[in-house]
Amino acid sequence: MILSNEHGTHIREQEAAKRYANVQVVVAYMAEMYGTHHSKMIVLFRRDEHAQINIMTGNFIAGDWPMCQAVWRSPFLPIQSSPPMSDSPPEPHRMGSGMRFRDDFFAYLESYGRNKLGSLIQALQRFDFSAIRAALLASVPGRQNVRAIDPGRETLFGWPALRHILSFIRTASPMAKPHIVIQCSSVASVGKTWMKDTFLKVLSSIASLPPQRPKFSLVFPTADEIRRSVDGYASGGSIHMKTQNAGQKKQLEYLKPILCHWAGDHEQASEYVPTSNEWPIRQALRRRAAPHIKTYIRFSDLAMTKIDWAVMTSANLSKQAWGEAADATGNVRICSYEIGVMVWPALWEDEGDAEMVPVFGKDMPETSISDLAIKSSHDEGTGEENLCDSDEETTDAEGEKGMREQDKKEKDKVKAKIGLRMPYDLPLIPYADDEMPWCASTPCIEPDWAGRTWPGVGGS
Repeated sequence: MILSNEHGTHIREQEAAKRYANVQVVVAYMAEMYGTHHSKMIVLFRRDEHAQINIMTGNFIAGDWPMCQAVWRSPFLPIQSSPPMSDSPPEPHRMGSGMRFRDDFFAYLESYGRNKLGSLIQALQRFDFSAIRAALLASVPGRQNVRAIDPGRETLFGWPALRHILSFIRTASPMAKPHIVIQCSSVASVGKTWMKDTFLKVLSSIASLPPQRPKFSLVFPTADEIRRSVDGYASGGSIHMKTQNAGQKKQLEYLKPILCHWAGDHEQASEYVPTSNEWPIRQALRRRAAPHIKTYIRFSDLAMTKIDWAVMTSANLSKQAWGEAADATGNVRICSYEIGVMVWPALWEDEGDAEMVPVFGKDMPETSISDLAIKSSHDEGTGEENLCDSDEETTDAEGEKGMREQDKKEKDKVKAKIGLRMPYDLPLIPYADDEMPWCASTPCIEPDWAGRTWPGVGGS
């Protein structure tokens, strides 16, 4: 079964599917003029009677995969040994649990219409989702009233879903200033009011009190970074931030202070890299793969050595993807289909006192007893050295006596380290005053590594 976009491509796919008896094309109805079917996902049914859900950032086209992408893979889901038989309404499942993921995933699939994906839902109901540790974070076209919905029993979408999930997450460092990094492949015209009063306000929320005001960064490539990428300017057709008309220029003014480089290896980069041992350079080995990945990550502190939560999603920075601000009656309008996952350290609390750490150039932290939470694709080099900081507590000075038993237990405690593979280097390199984000509408006369120039596409 192939779930396709209503806008044009489904006709070619339906014609191609006629050659294969086992291929069915299902077209997603788009109720919103400015919406798109932007979700990227594969559901696999295996011959060993297991299922697996794969959520990714890349489309099923060849041009997307020389770029930096990411994929979240569920564990292999076995067939349920004893399906529930109760007729009573089910109790709400814990946020981040496999059963809550299942409920939200089925709600997402049902949004397409039972007549379209009913057979897929029915097939998946046979499987046990309990091994999953993640929260589904999706968007579907339409309107939801955030005041009328009971989020414990119904599925929210878009930024209301993000806000609800964040209400269950506590920070690893309550007194430290957090750093939230938005990294995406497209920035739409969102307006300062929505950006500040809706989206950044939601990203700032967390269960811990009092909440610390976070620092924000937006990672986005420059024209120079697109030019030097694996596919050169060809990658730029999939990366969008318009900066030409008056409204777009105004938006760039308030985004410029938080803009940071994707690769950060241009000639003047060394002027902006902190030299202190507290800010070691950690290389993700993705510099030459242009970013089509979309991530939203809250680091626990400005040193960016621990992570409070992370999102991998198809959703770029747009109101179409995340939803408009709520209107006077509480309705939130969403235009597009999107799908992603959110993870945080407490999901592994059964393995001890867990912490999530950024990992660079490989999949696992130096010491780990858990599977990878989110895995990026397309290595650039081998990158086998350990580039993660250690947050282990140090022992007392030699000769110091009389350590309290409680302190000793804390020092002897082994933490479960959950690795989150990073798509970009740290520390981040901010834009210089004269630097601009890549704009696909702007022609570039300087040749890329393949000798090609860029004529510019689209318009203002």
